[in-house]
Amino acid sequence: MLILFKNMNVGDRTKQLEYDEDYYENGVVSKKSCYFNYHWMPELTFRMAFHMIRKLNIREDDKLLDFGCAKGYLVKAFRFFDFECYGCDISEYAINNLDAEVRKFCKQNSTEIMIPFQDLYFDWIVCKDVAEHFEEGELDRFLEQSRKKTKKMFVVVPLGENNKYIAPEYAQDITHKLAKNVDWWRKKFEDNLWVVESIDFGFKRLKENWTEKYPQSNGFFVLRSKSV
Repeated sequence: MLILFKNMNVGDRTKQLEYDEDYYENGVVSKKSCYFNYHWMPELTFRMAFHMIRKLNIREDDKLLDFGCAKGYLVKAFRFFDFECYGCDISEYAINNLDAEVRKFCKQNSTEIMIPFQDLYFDWIVCKDVAEHFEEGELDRFLEQSRKKTKKMFVVVPLGENNKYIAPEYAQDITHKLAKNVDWWRKKFEDNLWVVESIDFGFKRLKENWTEKYPQSNGFFVLRSKSV
């Protein structure tokens, strides 16, 4: 399934092609990313979704969006647990290679239309390993648009100091743009009318391979929209 937007700018098209097959399937060798043979891993993804549901207190009737869903694996896991979950991603490759079970629930987005679900309002947006890929202006646009589409958001980002990632391996992804510390992220959220309800440096079954090696290398933020 491929969705292209009218009046798409060159930057959008570049981004949609940037996250290509090499990025997902051969990133370590191609030096584009830390990915290699990106595929469905149920033992990892089911546990991840389960612990998000528990710790975030996601209710059974909540509607979710996985922003930056790639091939839709987290959408698949939430739907396995009977949650109404959707996904979007800017990658043309990922959208064209969605897991068959979730193709009808996922769409391609752009840097202008961040959330391509006009008629849906979400109780939660999950933004995991995505926000660091934005330019700062794109991040502001995302935070503004998402504030109109959800009550709460769960954001997971790699943290940095002096524009260098605490976990140096994150610099291997050439599409990473923001290596900021926890105070920068908190202020950015607050400046864009999000209330930061909690900040953690660890989360069960999420990025534990990094947080165990580098204890403050990732930020796990629970946000609440201040207004709509």
